[in-house]
Amino acid sequence: MVFDEKAARSYDKRLETSLGHYIFSRQKELILDLVAPQAGERMLDVGCGTGNHLQIFHEKWCSVTGVDSSAAMLEIARKKMGDGVDLQLGQAEDLPFSDDEFDIVTMINALEIAVRPQKAIAEAIRVCRGRVFIGFLNNYSFVGTKQRLKEIFGFPLSEKIHFFNINEIKEMVKNIISKPVIKWGSVIYFPTIVYDIATELEELVPHAKNPLGAFAGITFPVNYTYRTAQNPIIESYQLKPDAQAAAPEAIRGMLQEADK
Repeated sequence: MVFDEKAARSYDKRLETSLGHYIFSRQKELILDLVAPQAGERMLDVGCGTGNHLQIFHEKWCSVTGVDSSAAMLEIARKKMGDGVDLQLGQAEDLPFSDDEFDIVTMINALEIAVRPQKAIAEAIRVCRGRVFIGFLNNYSFVGTKQRLKEIFGFPLSEKIHFFNINEIKEMVKNIISKPVIKWGSVIYFPTIVYDIATELEELVPHAKNPLGAFAGITFPVNYTYRTAQNPIIESYQLKPDAQAAAPEAIRGMLQEADK
C-alpha cells in the first residue's frame, strides 16, 4: 500500500483532533517506556510515514533516520522535521542500510501493510545492533470493529491490512532469534467514546503485559550476529581474514540474490 498526497495529509490530520492527540500520547508513553532511548543513539523508524514517531526520538536527542515506501509521506515528514533528519524511500522487506547500523529500530503500524511481515522483522533485526520495537494493532482488542481500529489509527478504510496478536509477533521474532528476551504491553483499552468523557480510566489500567489494548508493542535486544555468518561468507567469497570488514555487505548481497 502506497499513500498518495491526499491520503498522506489525511493520515496526519487525525492527530489534530483531541481524540487523535490523546491516542498518540498513549502510544508515545508505551514506546518510551519499552524502548528507553538515550541521547546520541542512532535510531531508524521503518515505515516512518509523516514523521510523528521520529519526533518522539528526536525530542530525546537521538540521531533519527526514517524509511517509507510513500514519497508523499516522506515529503510531509521532511517539511515537518527540517534539516538534519535522514529520510529515505524504501521497503520494509529490503532496507537500504548496512548490518548493525542502528542502536534502535522501530516498526510502528508498519507490519500491518507489509507483504512479508517476518522478512520485514528480519530486516529490522539485521540493521540493528541494540534493540527493536514493534508496535501494532492488536487483534484481541476490545475497542471495536477492525474498521473502527483502522479509522482511529489512520489507515485508509478501503485498504486491507493484517491484524496481529502479541503471540503471533512473538513467534515471528522467535523464528529469527533464539530465545529472545521480550518485553511487551498495550494501551487504548476502551471504545473511543469513553475518552470524550473520562480519559482517567485509561491511566488506571496497567499497560505492562496487558494483552487487550488496541495498540500493542514488544521490544527485544538484538545480539550481534555478524560473527555467526562470518566464516561461511569468507569461504564463499574467498575473502582473507584481514578483509572481514567487507563481510556484512557480502551477506546483504547474498540475501538479495536469494530473494530474486
